[in-house]
Amino acid sequence: MKVLVVEDDRTVGQFVQRGLEEHRFVVDLVAEGQTGLERASQGSYDVIVLDLRLPGLSGGEVLRTLRDRGVETPVLVLTAQDAVESKVQALRIGADDYVTKPFAMEELLARVEVLTRRPKGIAPPVITVADLVIDTGKHQVERAGKSVDLTPKEYTVLEYLARNAGRVMPRTLITEYAWDYHFDPGTNIVDVVITRLRKKVDHGFPLKLIHTVRGVGYVLKSD
Repeated sequence: MKVLVVEDDRTVGQFVQRGLEEHRFVVDLVAEGQTGLERASQGSYDVIVLDLRLPGLSGGEVLRTLRDRGVETPVLVLTAQDAVESKVQALRIGADDYVTKPFAMEELLARVEVLTRRPKGIAPPVITVADLVIDTGKHQVERAGKSVDLTPKEYTVLEYLARNAGRVMPRTLITEYAWDYHFDPGTNIVDVVITRLRKKVDHGFPLKLIHTVRGVGYVLKSD
């Protein structure tokens, strides 16, 4: 079983990592919300242990973004807040369970083991647009039966467009979804990624799927 621990307190993080590894879990430990979000979005974990109070991107923002992206990995929240409303809020935004600091390793271990025994949910959807097939569970893309090799950011942008196929998606929304910050009119980061996607997804095919709507953004469509 593989566990991602996102905890900025080095002492607590190493304590959790060591305790889980002693019980034969494979553990990745990161200290920042943004790094945790990227690992959780791209990696294959059985459980995520997530501190809510993280520098930069908070644990709550990480959790909300993961659920918005369709990541269904069970999340055990670590919180110093023992108020009922704090726990309820964590559950409402997508947490599966929580442990209040300070905690005993035995309790955290037991809760992680329970989450690993839960039956898997419905398989993540496969999105199809014409002959483009995106397996959102495996993060794999094919065009006309041939595998398309994408970077994590390219995949994130393409999946976002595919989930909204036929709808024009503004650069602002694409940027906030894929990079988690507000749109800077001076950057062309979205255009750069779209250019690379066109070379990988549309080049050599008579049917172009990625279209530009000038002054607005981009749309993925087959007609």
